[in-house]
Amino acid sequence: MITGDGAYIKKINRGLILSKIIEHKAVSRADLSKITGLNKATISVQVADLLNDHLIYETQQEHNVVGRRPILLSINRSAGYVLGIDLDYKYIQYTVSDLGGHPVDFHAVELETENYHDILKILIDQIKAYQEKWSASTYGLISVTIGIHGTVNNDERINFVPTYQWQNIGLKEDLNKELDIEISIQNNANLSAYAERVYQYHESNNLLCIMLFSGIGVGIMIDRKLHKGFHGYAGEMGHMIIRQDGDACNCGNRGCWELYSSEKSLLKKLKKHLHRTPLSYDDIRQLIEEQDPTTLEILEEYIIDLSTGLNNIINMYNPETLVLTSEILKMYPDVIEKIKSNLKSTVSEYGSLALSELGKKSCSMGACALAIQRFLEVPEVVLTLENTVVKK
Repeated sequence: MITGDGAYIKKINRGLILSKIIEHKAVSRADLSKITGLNKATISVQVADLLNDHLIYETQQEHNVVGRRPILLSINRSAGYVLGIDLDYKYIQYTVSDLGGHPVDFHAVELETENYHDILKILIDQIKAYQEKWSASTYGLISVTIGIHGTVNNDERINFVPTYQWQNIGLKEDLNKELDIEISIQNNANLSAYAERVYQYHESNNLLCIMLFSGIGVGIMIDRKLHKGFHGYAGEMGHMIIRQDGDACNCGNRGCWELYSSEKSLLKKLKKHLHRTPLSYDDIRQLIEEQDPTTLEILEEYIIDLSTGLNNIINMYNPETLVLTSEILKMYPDVIEKIKSNLKSTVSEYGSLALSELGKKSCSMGACALAIQRFLEVPEVVLTLENTVVKK
């Protein structure tokens, strides 16, 4: 049983009311009372406070029925903004979102360096630029959440990033020395799983998101909550060994799954066998459309290796929703059915298997969504996107 003083109960009620206003987009005080189970007096006091804090605003619904038009409450999306950053290998993606979870600014840059201090300076300069750009709003740029393609402990300190070979890095502390803003460091796959749950799969309580880009990471949602493990390192399934005498991995082992099923490994193999460097996503799309035999053969082998790892994960977690995040898989016709045909184990059970619609933006968007939840202090957020947001 949860107990607490009046201030604690008020905080819980405030979070519940805010979360329902976000979810329903526009809702009356009377409907809020019905939805939350809170009495009208409590709703009235809380709404007054939220209006005074400029977090919500009132509008009147237009209708042709005789009588007073109901006053609706909506989240004040422009009251403040949050910044989500996806720090990948030689690539940084920035997404700024309003308080309704709608991206309002998107920017991606390729890096010419692997040096930590050079990248740190790039991050500091860009964050300062965003702080200046969004300073005119009521709360300005509220916070920054950064997704790391490696292990991050529960104190938000970077343990290891295989692609950069960074170990025991205090990125949060280094940023705080130069910036006056709340900083959070999270694992990229966790943020992507959070984005899928918040933006796409609202009803899924147990969701796994498999990121297949520079490496492989798995974000795990169990009973609607991120599962991070004892130290915070859960989900590093890219380093699950699928070949005992396989290739050497940066982690120190051999035969890791990501050496055979990440997009990085697939691109490397395609370049080698096609004798084509560079090889872009557009090139691969064209090769698939032209039914190039070498490309199709490599993709079929890739799907078998990918399915091997998926079988293991499904056996471990019995997920309700399994989301694959890959730009190349989205190009390949009937790929979900091809993968399903390889998931033949009689003990492997899952609810649904799908390709991510958020794609490469899932990490930075999940970072924004988590920042919104924390700022508004709501139990959970349910957000939606216009179709144009996730298009390239």
